[in-house]
Amino acid sequence: MSLPPHLRRRHLLLGASALLVGARANAQTASTTASPAGVTTWPTIEQAARGRTVYWNAWGGSEQTNTYIQWVAERVQGLHGIRLQHVKVSDTADVVKRVRAEKAAGRGPGQGTVDLVWINGENFAAMKREGLLFGPWAEQLPNFRLVDVQGKPTVRNDFSVPTDGFESPWGMAQFTLFADARRLPQRPQSMAALLELARAQPGRITYPRLPDFHGTTFAKQALVELAPDRSALAKPATEAAFATQTAPLWRFLDALRPHLWRGGRQFPQNAAAVRQMMADGELLLALTFNPNEAANEIAAGRLADTTVSWQFEQGTIGNTHFVAIPYNAPQPAAAQVVANALLAPEAQARKADITHWGDPTVLDLQRLSASERKLFDTGARPGLVERPAPTLPEPHASWVEPIEREWLRRYGS
Repeated sequence: MSLPPHLRRRHLLLGASALLVGARANAQTASTTASPAGVTTWPTIEQAARGRTVYWNAWGGSEQTNTYIQWVAERVQGLHGIRLQHVKVSDTADVVKRVRAEKAAGRGPGQGTVDLVWINGENFAAMKREGLLFGPWAEQLPNFRLVDVQGKPTVRNDFSVPTDGFESPWGMAQFTLFADARRLPQRPQSMAALLELARAQPGRITYPRLPDFHGTTFAKQALVELAPDRSALAKPATEAAFATQTAPLWRFLDALRPHLWRGGRQFPQNAAAVRQMMADGELLLALTFNPNEAANEIAAGRLADTTVSWQFEQGTIGNTHFVAIPYNAPQPAAAQVVANALLAPEAQARKADITHWGDPTVLDLQRLSASERKLFDTGARPGLVERPAPTLPEPHASWVEPIEREWLRRYGS
């Protein structure tokens, strides 16, 4: 699953007694080695973090996710004396609005209400553009050296927006489909093939209504496959580029619509509804942004163990989700320590384990010790993607809103 989020800004001057104001004054850039004047070392940041409370605004719509965050809270309490409070949100855009309002009200460094936020995509782009983020800090975390920056380029590029150290990667996501192999022995390997399947099996395919995240992802996958110039999607959307690049998308969706569930007159509200209809046999396939979701559902007894997952042979869009620190976070030092803890091999392995969450890791396993790599070896599980496909980059974040708006105009009534 991949889920909502986006962020960034500044530097903390920690002096002897300023450890209390610690995470307040002028933002601080974490460093594992001696740093220029005014910038502290990692041990000093850890010292400033001890005994602090971190308010982590993170999506709270999944029991597995909430349980994992509680485990993280217990871990950072034991290791660092940090009290981690999970502030459950349903839409990260609300967090962006709050920080924006705080800036408009003149609430400077140390005077905000959010220490850490789970974020990516258009939310990050907005916070970066508007100067709402603390940093840069992420690539100076001690555990960032374990991140797979070569094999997973999206850990430094969020919806075609460079992260520039203002957010720390936390997990991976990639558009994935799943189905019961008994009902769908031949799986479509492209959006064009999906259209042919829908024509052959009318009423047995659908996708969530936009602006649901998974519905938008479905539309973006079609856009990436069909756009005349894919490179144009990496740039901010303009009216002319939007008209040219999305024309094949609307032709595809127009052709698909009459063959969808209920003739395309209605769309499910979310991916969970699509998954349930697939499990009940009403639909042939479901979609997710978490490659491990089907395996998770099989393990929980909610899907048959004959369920298989796949990604299109030529690739599917993927991204990374991150954590970021607002410019006015009350405890930026402690927030950095939490972000570093999220990158620890033990934490990433637990998150990748489908018995706990099943969210793919951002780490390069070859950078880990043999004992650390073993933490990720949970064996073959039913429902896992057997042949992962290439990850296609997300369109620039600025494409999301106009796609959703135009989709609603065409198909939303």
